[in-house]
Amino acid sequence: FTLFSHLGEDRLEGMVVHRAECRPVVTDSYMKLKKLQIKESIKPQRLSQQLERAVTTIFKPVANHDFNVEYEKKKKTEGKMVRAERQLVLDMLFSAFEKHQYYNIKALVDITKQPVTYLKEIMREIGTYNSKGVHKSTWELKPEYRHYQSDEEEMQTT
Repeated sequence: FTLFSHLGEDRLEGMVVHRAECRPVVTDSYMKLKKLQIKESIKPQRLSQQLERAVTTIFKPVANHDFNVEYEKKKKTEGKMVRAERQLVLDMLFSAFEKHQYYNIKALVDITKQPVTYLKEIMREIGTYNSKGVHKSTWELKPEYRHYQSDEEEMQTT
């Protein structure tokens, strides 16, 4: 037995007071409904199908993608990075630092076309690496190599 209150068209609210067992009236319509439910539950979720011809709309595996081929061509034309004369690299770096105060190592490699290890070796002598702050992971020239004033120096002089 339950206590119910009617909330609307097809909603009831209530509380169970005693447990009760309910059984449906077994009629032809009920049996048809149960057969239909059983047939639906027996059906597999996914079906495998045999195809008459191959599906051509799906991407086929490629041995070498276009961007890989392009990268290989670029590598072949540019060749291996060869260490240039130290003074030449220093000139390229100083001219780059005249345009901007901060550069990350990737940008410096693109500008100078030098190997990363060689470039870092030179930058450790003429520059400082910023590992914190606004200009994190960038290089700037040491104060003795600069031809400009930094922001901090400008604020102190004014």
